[in-house]
Formats: sequence, C-alpha cells, structure tokens
Amino acid sequence: MSDIFKLELNRRPRRTRRTSSLRALVRETEISPRHLIQPLFVVDGESSPEAIDSMPGIFRLSITDLIKECRELVDLGISAVALFPKIEDNLKSDDAREALKPDTLVLRAIRAIKTEVPEISVVADLALDPYTLNGHDGLWDSGAQDLANDATVEVLTDMAVLAAEAGVDLVAPSDMMDGRVGAIRSALDGNGFERTAIMAYSAKFASAYYGPFRDAVGSSGAACTHDLDKRTYQLDPANRREALMEIALDEEEGADILMVKPAGSYLDIIREVREETELPLAAYQVSGEYAQIHAAAQRGWLDLERCRDESLLAIRRAGADIILTYFAKEYAKAYAKV
Repeated sequence: MSDIFKLELNRRPRRTRRTSSLRALVRETEISPRHLIQPLFVVDGESSPEAIDSMPGIFRLSITDLIKECRELVDLGISAVALFPKIEDNLKSDDAREALKPDTLVLRAIRAIKTEVPEISVVADLALDPYTLNGHDGLWDSGAQDLANDATVEVLTDMAVLAAEAGVDLVAPSDMMDGRVGAIRSALDGNGFERTAIMAYSAKFASAYYGPFRDAVGSSGAACTHDLDKRTYQLDPANRREALMEIALDEEEGADILMVKPAGSYLDIIREVREETELPLAAYQVSGEYAQIHAAAQRGWLDLERCRDESLLAIRRAGADIILTYFAKEYAKAYAKV
C-alpha cells in the first residue's frame, strides 16, 4: 500500500520525534531538582519517622531526622524545603497561642536546619490550622460563624517575625485572609527583616484534594472531618477572574513569589497568572494529587514514575517556575540516574 499511496507533505512534524536524541533536541520544557520544593512534616521528640498512611513514602520527622533529610535533599540538588508542624493535641487552643511561642516546634526546626544545613532554603508556612482546635486557618469568630480576618492577620504578622528571627528564608502565608501580605511585609520591614521574602499562597482554592495533608498535620482530627468547610476564605474552584484579582492584590502588597494551589486541576490558572505577572510563580501539587497517583499505581492502573513525571511536566509547561511537591525527593533521585 505504501508504494501506491504517498502524501505530498512539505511539513512532517514526526521527523523530529523519530529518535530519543531528536526528541531531546526539540524538547520545550525541562524540570530539574532546582525547580522543586520538598514539603516536610515535623514532630516533637526523638521518635522514629512516622508513616502517613494516606501519603505513601512521606513521613513525619523528628528534628534530628529532619536534619538528615535536608542533607540528603541538598545532595540530590533540591534547594528548598517547606516545613509543616504536627503538634500535640494538648497544645491546640481556640486562640492558637502555641504558634506564637518562641520555642514552638517549627521555630526550633528552622533554627536547627539553618545551623546544620545552612545551604538549603527554608519556607515557613503561616496559617493557624496546625494550632487551632477546630482545624481552621485562622481565629474563629463564633458570633459571625466565620474566621476573624483582621485578628487572624495580626497573629500571622507575629508568626512571620518569629520565623524571620529564627532564620527562615521565606514566609508563606497560606490562610487567604484579606490584606495579610501587606501587613506581613510591613511587620517584617519594621523589625529589620527586609531580606526575608514572602511566597504568598495567592490563589488557594477550596479544594477537595487537601485531605491527606490534614491527616499529616493533625488538623482533620482536630476538626473531626476531612471535609472542613473553608469556602468563606479559600477561593471558589469555579472562579477564574477572582483568582487573578487575588494574584494582583498580593503582587501590589509586596509578595516576592506568587502561588497557585492546587496545581493539577488549575493549570489554566497557572497559565493565566504566568501571562499576567513577571514575578516568580510557584504551584503546589497537593497531597491529594500525590495520593491519587500512588493509589492508582498500587492497583496497577497507572505507571507511577511516568505519571509522576508527566504531572510535574504539565505544571512546568503551564508556567510554574517552582513546584512544591511530595514527589520532589523521588524525582531528584531519578533525575540523578539519567
């Protein structure tokens, strides 16, 4: 049949797909470990790493093990980690006062990392969900049956200054309170921390993909549910223009890096933000995205490594400069073997 029928084509795009070397030559998007941030969960004490059932391969680590992990990550080429504490239930309160103690767990972890592994950058999450009895990201106003925006921002600014004093490189407000980026920038500058950067969770959606994370930090247990309703402060998944407005506000208020969260279901938002700003753009491949790939791979329905790499590539292709992902370490290991 090929001898009888032949298309007369000037352009044959398959020519540059013919071999692996040609495909590499024309590849448009690349990912290396330097693009990735590894989220890490820290617990108090000297216990062995605690497995998180809903996040295969991810553990809660003591500060001692956290230091070892950071050294390994640096050796693999990963330049930053984001810290999330899991504190004991008896330390949680309605006013989240544990978050403002100078010796609270996450601050001790920051100091230890910056002393022992100073070459790695550390991101401190700013939100109250690990510290509140109800698992919300801020202070609850029982009269309004909603979070108290301005009172929460006051606590977040104090948290930011404490984290900067501990030596953190970036603070990352993930609460979605109005005006918090500007207030945090003002507080940092007013206390002599002009060099501490802000990576703002600028477009954080009220997603159904956060359940495993809530297991990891214990906020789902505090709230007695994986389905805690945060829709009065996190973005409606249906809203594109509102996300762009939030991004613009955080840029105006002084954010150094913007973020979209989650990543995989919001590639369109990542692309639009990339076209609207010159600031570095981060995207968070969240716990549910990580867990669903693992779950399907465990059933034999998907190839874990290929789906991992494809999902990360899609986020980069959409326009993210930085990806927070629980796959960071494993991707870096595979990258080192190439």
